Amino acid sequence: MDESAERTKVEWRPWGPAAFDEAAESGTPVLLSLVASWSARCREMDRGAFSVPTVAANVNEEFVPVRADADRHPRVRERYNMGGFPSTVFLTPSGDLIAGATYLEAESLRGVLDRVRETWDEKGEEAGRVPRALRGQEPPAGPVTDEIEALVAGQLGEQYDDRFGGWATNEKFPLPRTIDFALKRERQQALRTLEAVSRNLADDYDGGFYRFAHARDWSDPQREKLLSTNAGLLRAFANAYLYTGRETYEGPASNAVDYLTSTLWTGEAFAGSQHPGDYFERPPSERAADDEPGVDATAYAGNNARAADALLTYYAYTDDRTAERYAERTLDYLAETLVADGVVARYDDPDAPRGILTDHAALTVAFARGAQTVDPDYLDVATAVADHAVETLQDAAFRDGPEEAVGLLDKPLHPIDDNATMAHGLLDLAALTDDDAYRAAARDAIGAFAGAADRMGVQVADYAAAASRAVERPLTVRVGDAPGTDLHRAALRVADHEKVVVPDADGVEDGAAFVAIGGDLHGPATDPEELTALVAEHV
Repeated sequence: MDESAERTKVEWRPWGPAAFDEAAESGTPVLLSLVASWSARCREMDRGAFSVPTVAANVNEEFVPVRADADRHPRVRERYNMGGFPSTVFLTPSGDLIAGATYLEAESLRGVLDRVRETWDEKGEEAGRVPRALRGQEPPAGPVTDEIEALVAGQLGEQYDDRFGGWATNEKFPLPRTIDFALKRERQQALRTLEAVSRNLADDYDGGFYRFAHARDWSDPQREKLLSTNAGLLRAFANAYLYTGRETYEGPASNAVDYLTSTLWTGEAFAGSQHPGDYFERPPSERAADDEPGVDATAYAGNNARAADALLTYYAYTDDRTAERYAERTLDYLAETLVADGVVARYDDPDAPRGILTDHAALTVAFARGAQTVDPDYLDVATAVADHAVETLQDAAFRDGPEEAVGLLDKPLHPIDDNATMAHGLLDLAALTDDDAYRAAARDAIGAFAGAADRMGVQVADYAAAASRAVERPLTVRVGDAPGTDLHRAALRVADHEKVVVPDADGVEDGAAFVAIGGDLHGPATDPEELTALVAEHV
C-alpha cells in the first residue's frame, strides 16, 4: 500500500480474491480506488475525502474498500478506469460495475456513497453490469492487406493539426508510435510534431518529457514524467535523427538518455515515473535550492523493456556507449529478475501479476532489438517470452492476460496496442530465426482486428505499421559479421526504422552482407559504402 493511502482513515484492502470473498460473505459492495503514483489528484483525494473521519467511517462500515495501483495492475486499469485517476468505482462482490467517477470531494463522495448503498440494498447483485467491451465480443476480423496501412495513413492528414502540429484539436498527447508511423508516410507531420514536443513538453533544466499538454497549442503541460512517455519519445526522436541527421532531433534524444540514466535510474533498472509538483512550474533559478519531486522506484517489466529498446535504437544510430550500457544492464535485469521459463513478472515481488500481454509484447520487441544491435544471445529470451504468449494468450488476437477469478479479470480483453507490439516482435523474430511460425502468429493477431481498419484513427497507427510489415516482409539486412563491426553498424543505420538486422547470419560469410526485400535476396556488399548503394538500388 502506498504511503498516501496509509495516511487516510480508510481501511484499504489490497486488490485480490480475499477482498472480493469478504464482500461476498458479508453481502457488501466493493469500493475500488484505482490510483496512479504519479497522479497529484490521487494524493489530493487521499488528503481530502478519504481523510475525513465521517466519510471514511461510512466507507469502512458500508463497503469493502480496495486500493489498486494502475501501473501495478494494468488489467484492472483497463477494466475499471473511469476516464482518469483516481477512479472511484463501486462494484458488486462478483466485480460487476455499479457506478463510477473520478476525483470526488468529501461532500460529493458522501452523496455517491448513499446513492450506491441505496441501489445495492434495493437490487443487490442485479445492480451490477458488465461493460460492453467485456461481454465476450470478438474483435472484427478481416484479411491482412495493404489497405490497412493506406486507411490509417489517410487518417494522418485528416486528423493532423496544421497550425500547431500533432493529431488533435484539444489536448495534445505526443503519441510517439504515431510519430514513428508518420516518419515513413508523412514525414513532415512527424517532424513538426516532434519540434512542438521539444518546445513545449521537454524540461530543459531537469530533463525528460512531461506527459501531455492541456491546450491545442501544446501549452499548459501536465507535468508528471512517465518512463513510458520518455522511452517512446526517445525512440521517436532517435528515428527522426536516422532520417534527417539533424541536431534538432538528436539533441532531445540525448537529453532523454541523460534523464533516464540519472533521475529514473534506480541502480538496477528504471523507475516507473516521477511525480509532478509546483517545483516544475518554477524557472531554473528557483529550482536549484529545492529537491526534485520523488519517483516511483518500481521497475515495471514492460516499461523497462521499452526503455531498453529506445536506448538501443539511439545507440544503433549514434554509437552512444552510455545508452548501450544502460540498455544492456536493463535487459540483463529483466532476464535475471523478472523472467522465469518464459513467463514475465510485472515487477519484482512474489505477488506481482505474471504472464500479462503488455509485458510479454514489450520484452519480445526489446530482446529482439538487443539481438540485432549488441548480442545475438538475447534472442533466447525473446523467443521464450514470445512462445509463452503465443501458447497461453493467443486465440487469433492475444488476450491481455490469463483468466483470473478476481473481479472482471475472468472476462477477456484484446487490446489492439499490445497486439500490435506483439506482432512487431513476432515479425522481428521471424526474420531473426527464419521461423515462419512467428510470422503466421503475427498475421493472425493483425487479422483479428482488420475488419475495423476503416474505423481506426491515428492513435492506433502502430497497428497499421505492423500490418504493413506483415503484408510485405520488412527490409532485412543479413550480416555475416558480429555486432559492432563497421558493416554491422552500417546495417543498423540503413534509413528504415522498421527494418530488421541479423548479425552473425547463417550462410553469410564474414565481411559480407545481403539485403532481403520481400522474397528476394540482393548482394553481397562487403563494406559500408557498398551496403548503402545496395539498399539504395533495391529499395
